[in-house]
Amino acid sequence: MILIRKTMYDTLVTLDHLEPDSWINLVNPSEEEVQRVALLQGVPLDFLVDPLDADERARLEVEDGVILLVLRVPVENTADPRVPYITMPIGVVITPTAVITVCRAQQDLVTEILNGRARQVDTTHRLHFAITLMQRSALAYLRCLKDINRRSDTIEQALQESMRNQELIDLLGIEKSLVYFTTSLKANDIIMDKVLRLRAVQLSEEEVDLLEDAITENRQAIGMANIYSDILSGTMDAFASIISNNMNMVMKFLAGFTIILMVPNIISGIYGMNIALPMQDWPHAFAILSALAVGGVAATWWWFARKRWL
Repeated sequence: MILIRKTMYDTLVTLDHLEPDSWINLVNPSEEEVQRVALLQGVPLDFLVDPLDADERARLEVEDGVILLVLRVPVENTADPRVPYITMPIGVVITPTAVITVCRAQQDLVTEILNGRARQVDTTHRLHFAITLMQRSALAYLRCLKDINRRSDTIEQALQESMRNQELIDLLGIEKSLVYFTTSLKANDIIMDKVLRLRAVQLSEEEVDLLEDAITENRQAIGMANIYSDILSGTMDAFASIISNNMNMVMKFLAGFTIILMVPNIISGIYGMNIALPMQDWPHAFAILSALAVGGVAATWWWFARKRWL
């Protein structure tokens, strides 16, 4: 799908045809659409094809006055709910007459990353548009990291009273998301530094300030992802030990309770034999033996409790 937008009279409007200073947004494009845009804009075909690869790393490339920026941005993982977030590449191609964004996602991911700022961007300032996208992607990471922190807190509360593996599996999925985030954020950080030192373009003072803000927020996200990952790793190790200890406590209780129940079984087993036994002719023999069994159970329970075996 090809979406064409342009800033006109301080408003971002949607066009049905291509004009200079437009924003061409390719959303999960077909091969024909990619080739058509590459031909019309004079863009190297691989600049539009490479960002469609889900494993494409963040990078910066300049060729014949055309700049390619590949950023990795966070998205919800609908394919596997156990891993809440993954990252996906977005390509930003800056040409002398237009800015092109391309992404494999089914939805308009670029507009979502801009998060309400799409109407405020100026398509005539193409590099400023790309820097704004960098900043908004860093903020998107921060929002996702806060959500990950809330999810992990909820799972940890459930783990405190659980002996199942499901909560640990959920934490493992969150840890995978943090690994994806850390790797992508570090790659984005390198790209932002390269843009700041890029000699092919002259950044305005406003663009430099915006890019420095984007770098600061991106590095804040890196720090948060590292902290959450370290905390989560320690939490998983601690709760794995707690689960194992809880299981040991249950097994110890069941073993002790089984031993206690053996006391009346021994007495009843002895007096169930077809031989002469003490007290068998007494008028209150059953009551005496029952009291003896109960007393034996109580004494055994007291002994186990004193030794903290229960």
